[in-house]
Amino acid sequence: MNDYDSFLSSKRQLGNRHGFKPNFMPDCLFDFQSELVDYAINQGRSAIFADCGMGKTLIELVYAENVARHTNGNVLILTTCAVAAQIVQEGIKFGIDVTRSHHGEIGRITVCNYERLHLLNPSDFTGVICDESSILKNFKGKMRLEITIFMRKVQYRLLATATPSPNDFPELGTSSEVLGYMGHMDMLNKFFKNDLNNSSTGRIGGEVIKWRLKGHAKQAFWRWVASWSRAIRKPSDMGYEDGDFILPELTESEHVVEARKLAPDMLFALPAVGMKEQREERRRSVQERCEKAASLVNDTGDYAIVWCHMNDEGDLLEKLIPDSVQVSGKDGDEKKEKKLMDFVNGEYRVLVVKPVIGAWGLNFQHCNHMTSFPSHSFEQYYQAIRRCWRFGQKRPVKVDVITTEGEHRVLANLQRKAKQADEMFNSLIAEMNNVLKIDNKKSFNRKMEVPSFLL
Repeated sequence: MNDYDSFLSSKRQLGNRHGFKPNFMPDCLFDFQSELVDYAINQGRSAIFADCGMGKTLIELVYAENVARHTNGNVLILTTCAVAAQIVQEGIKFGIDVTRSHHGEIGRITVCNYERLHLLNPSDFTGVICDESSILKNFKGKMRLEITIFMRKVQYRLLATATPSPNDFPELGTSSEVLGYMGHMDMLNKFFKNDLNNSSTGRIGGEVIKWRLKGHAKQAFWRWVASWSRAIRKPSDMGYEDGDFILPELTESEHVVEARKLAPDMLFALPAVGMKEQREERRRSVQERCEKAASLVNDTGDYAIVWCHMNDEGDLLEKLIPDSVQVSGKDGDEKKEKKLMDFVNGEYRVLVVKPVIGAWGLNFQHCNHMTSFPSHSFEQYYQAIRRCWRFGQKRPVKVDVITTEGEHRVLANLQRKAKQADEMFNSLIAEMNNVLKIDNKKSFNRKMEVPSFLL
């Protein structure tokens, strides 16, 4: 390759390979999981965007075991509250020893909550795995920077999540930056543009500055994403038979309740306009919405999850549902984990919890009924549903969405985001498969023929 070819290659901004050949591939892996593990290990630093129930935990554990064997070093798995206990159990199930770190303990393969990262030293690890990595963008700047800096000092890195920034392409830059590829702002400036035609982010005059993918950069963008990640919702996305990976029926029902107390100077309820009015509507209707949620789960004799957003909602729901347990922000990490695992183990019939606490990573397949109060966060809603509606769930899943007439726009916005997110993931998989086919055929290496009249 001459100097000019090297120069052009450097401009492609594709994720380079930093890995090695796998040395451990257990028979328990499905064929599509084996391919994902093989890719992640050969890549060295990559992201796996696999839907809930596709076996991300097993993929993470096999990746960790391979890195530990190859480097003769330690591997860290970072995860959310209570998920660490489930990862340890999965390790026992598949014969992979995992150490739980509460106060900085280190083992060959260590699992630790994100919030305890400050107790660990990156020099003690040769590999780091971020479980449920989509929450990276939800952390405050200081926490996200801490994770990014920690991972920069580790050779092998893996991100795993079911929802890679739903309906928001630019957030893929967060994953790229953590993996050590193109930085978030570099990605925005290369593939996107905003209405101001500059590098501004955040808000101006209360409006969010939105970045749009450049039309001529679409294929280049997806080719770049495909160079350091893989996306899959079901095995057929990768050309395999779906087999048992078919989701059961999902029923979403809307329940509209009337707030007994109307907004000041109003004779009847009107759709809330803006965040301020929507918050006021929620507070006025706490009693009515919670009573409806309780009526839907009480006396059913079956497990249920009641998702809420405010402390007042959680406290009232716990009173209205006698055989329930509430996991709230005031609980310490150990207490939160114990309550969540008690629900998993059948100690309580109904779980009352906020999505920000319990919607990531946990497996509640024993439950197939939940109620929800809508919010503008599609990711929270999606993750909350996927705690029960996931591959491995044997029963139809029912979701009761409880809202008020005034919150109609909140629900409409949530539905719009759900449709947009589905289109986004369809495009992500289709575009990535297209560019991978192109790369595999090496059609970019075709020789150019100069027309005879130019000779």
